Amino acid sequence: MGLMELILTVCSLAQPAQCQEQNLTFVDQGESLMQCAMSAPPTIADWVNHHPTRFVVKWRCGYPEQEGKDL
Repeated sequence: MGLMELILTVCSLAQPAQCQEQNLTFVDQGESLMQCAMSAPPTIADWVNHHPTRFVVKWRCGYPEQEGKDL
């Protein structure tokens, strides 16, 4: 089994133009990227609840070894 990432683009509430990516890595249990995308909202909500000074502007699923390469 490999790894899969949920990649969040998050911004600061105090400075909305200050954004960065946060990668949440987990073990790929045979899920497709589509299954990752379908199950992501509860994970994103949990992350937001634990980071009250940040907000998520976009997100995607990917494989760590493919990030930064054209898919």
